[in-house]
Amino acid sequence: MVLLALAAATPELSARVPSMAVSAESPHAARAALAVLKSGGNAADAMVTAVLVSGVTQPTSSGLGGGGFAMVWDAKARKSTVIDFREMAPAAVDAHSFEGRPLSKEMRGHMTGVPGEARGLFALHQRFGSMKWKDVVAPARKLASSGYFLGEHVAQVLPGMRAKLFGDPALKARYFLRGSVTRQGARLKNPALAKTLERLGIEGPRAFYEGPVARDIVQRVRGLGGPMTEKDLANYRVEIREALAVPWGDRTVYSMPPPSAGGLMLAEALKMLDPVQLRALGHNTGAYQHLLAEVMRGAIADRIRFLGDPKFETVDMAGLLAPARMQKRRARISLTRTHGIPRFDGEEHGTAHMVTRDAGGNMVSLTATVNRAFGIRAEAAASGVVLNDELDDFSSRSWVVPFGMKQSPNRPRPGARPVSSMTPTIVVRDGKAVLGIGGSGGMSIATGVTQTLLSLLVFEMSPTETLQAPRMRIPTRNSYIRLIAGAAPALIADLESRGEIVSIQKRDGSAVQIISADERGLRAAADPRKHGLALVY
Repeated sequence: MVLLALAAATPELSARVPSMAVSAESPHAARAALAVLKSGGNAADAMVTAVLVSGVTQPTSSGLGGGGFAMVWDAKARKSTVIDFREMAPAAVDAHSFEGRPLSKEMRGHMTGVPGEARGLFALHQRFGSMKWKDVVAPARKLASSGYFLGEHVAQVLPGMRAKLFGDPALKARYFLRGSVTRQGARLKNPALAKTLERLGIEGPRAFYEGPVARDIVQRVRGLGGPMTEKDLANYRVEIREALAVPWGDRTVYSMPPPSAGGLMLAEALKMLDPVQLRALGHNTGAYQHLLAEVMRGAIADRIRFLGDPKFETVDMAGLLAPARMQKRRARISLTRTHGIPRFDGEEHGTAHMVTRDAGGNMVSLTATVNRAFGIRAEAAASGVVLNDELDDFSSRSWVVPFGMKQSPNRPRPGARPVSSMTPTIVVRDGKAVLGIGGSGGMSIATGVTQTLLSLLVFEMSPTETLQAPRMRIPTRNSYIRLIAGAAPALIADLESRGEIVSIQKRDGSAVQIISADERGLRAAADPRKHGLALVY
């Protein structure tokens, strides 16, 4: 009888159609988020858990001391929403200090922006979540308290961070115990952060922006020369923005508006590139990569010339993306010659990306960051919070001089949010979210997401195939296009024949995460470049 019961149950189990998925750079985050979905939570609940767990287990990239952007698709309302929880300059920001970068170790607190993650995740949960707030915070608290196994990505980063992390007692003790680098698989804890998360779960974001946690953060930042105050923390607010919507065939692509520049690059590519021509050129051929590079260089120039925090700068996105302007620029692009952009020193770093999708068709694509690995390489010891260096994304005057400008729209100002490359994106068809995508890797985020999206939509590659393909990036100095080591000599020669100045980097530190939900079923993929994990259930 037992055997008959098992046999009868098997077809029912195998016939189950997957309806929920997670893709994240942190395997711990992916597993915790899926557990939330399986327990009845929705995409927003799962995303809050994923981001907080990522901050505990992979603090190289994100954490409560940072910020980010979320793109949300509400399946019932058939509406997209952007939650901007980007870090913000304190009221007493010293614009002059940004002209002398890099700063000394003793003054690096000037680069720390007022963190937005706690308020941003709470806003995401309050608007779209279904579970109790304390329950979606609990998985991260438990890992910080009871311990987690160090993952492959962080373990690979640590050897190169020895000198930079030795200056911080908390980080040194955790990752370089008795001088030896902590290895992959080691069990780590962060009791101070566990207490902060416990308070956050009980009190909400007030526990972070007021009281002992806020005092601890301010004390550490000011000890490193920064001007942040407790009032700056208490005054932080999330911005709800309208997504940048780009119709493309029978789909609508929703991506990031300013203060992110990622959506601008993606939108310009979609408006200038014809799918039929791209297929004729062939995926990742020299001609194809050159054409994409030309489009991306134009978008980077637009970013430097026009984009800033919309609170301070009027950004005419409709004008920048006007059909006549895009057609004129496309007409100037030749497959046999290259237009360089003026060289400038700006570079972004870090970030972590996650995508969640629930059984109801709701989807969240979110990018979180502390900028460089471990931010300013300092932790507020009593609260366990790693501090960001996100204000380094503000532009110096010297960056815009090659563009014939006297000041940058992305200059430091009290309360301003620096321009970002983060590109959380959701693609909708017939009122349903069919693709969630986004990436990490600083200035390579927008280029990586754009290339990946075109591979999916134009060449109909599977998510896994797409992420296994090589990607190029556009450097801001020294060369025109950068390939990853191992690129075929014939490809390099082809690009050089078109006027490209090619450089090579050893490895690609960017990573793109994908969830696809179309007629081929629910699929998810995590970029192997940062050893992520994708789960479908």
